[in-house]
Amino acid sequence: MQFPSSITLPRYAQASGKLKGITLALLAISSFSAQADSLDNARSIERQTNQVAKNAQQKIDANSDQSFQLQAEVERLQDQVDNLSLYQTHLKKLVASQEAEKVSIDEQLTNIEETRQGVVPLMYHMIDGLQFSLEQGAPVRFVSREKRLDELKTLMGRSDISDAEKYRRILEAYQIEMDYGSKLGIYEDQINLTQDDVRQVDLLYVGKVVLLARSKDAQHAWLWSQAKQQWQEVPADQKPDINQAYALANKQQAPSLLHLPLSVTQASASNPSTQETK
Repeated sequence: MQFPSSITLPRYAQASGKLKGITLALLAISSFSAQADSLDNARSIERQTNQVAKNAQQKIDANSDQSFQLQAEVERLQDQVDNLSLYQTHLKKLVASQEAEKVSIDEQLTNIEETRQGVVPLMYHMIDGLQFSLEQGAPVRFVSREKRLDELKTLMGRSDISDAEKYRRILEAYQIEMDYGSKLGIYEDQINLTQDDVRQVDLLYVGKVVLLARSKDAQHAWLWSQAKQQWQEVPADQKPDINQAYALANKQQAPSLLHLPLSVTQASASNPSTQETK
């Protein structure tokens, strides 16, 4: 007796159960795989989103930095414009001042030219005055004064020397002449007593009115006579006063009252007059 159905059915049921299990497993695996793919996709999208956001933020930051740089550049350029405007105003004031100064200089040049026309003749007259003083006064430091006068005459003819410098030199010569006319001084030089008699002496002057000469041994003294244009020997009774004057000029004694003969007098006389000098 055979029972095929009783044997076949249980095997089929067992196979069907296994198939269901495999199917469920496959479905589970498929579902898990799908979920994993979805998660990967989500993560990929998130990464892409983050990267896009990062790139966007970088662009925003770059644009912001560029904006700040542009703003700083605009402010810097505005400062330059303000400074240039201020400098332009300054230059306009300078130009206006220079124009006014130019007008003033032109006027001064005109006045200087007119003044020069008057100053040049004045300088020649002043030199003539120095010449007169040299010729008419006592020959105090005659050689140096004559040399200075000759230099001034030469100076007047030089085109490379300004009129201002010429005038200054003439005034300087006048100042020296004034010093000679108000001081007591002593210096060494030669005098001609006669054409053949030349002496090395110590010369003493009081202004330009007293000019004395004393021998180196102090034994002889002479007075210059402007009226006679020659040296005259001083009388013996006047030598003590003369020696006292020399001591005073050499700072060998304190200032005191001196009685000295005059070289220049208002009227010519044979005998020299005397002068009291402090």
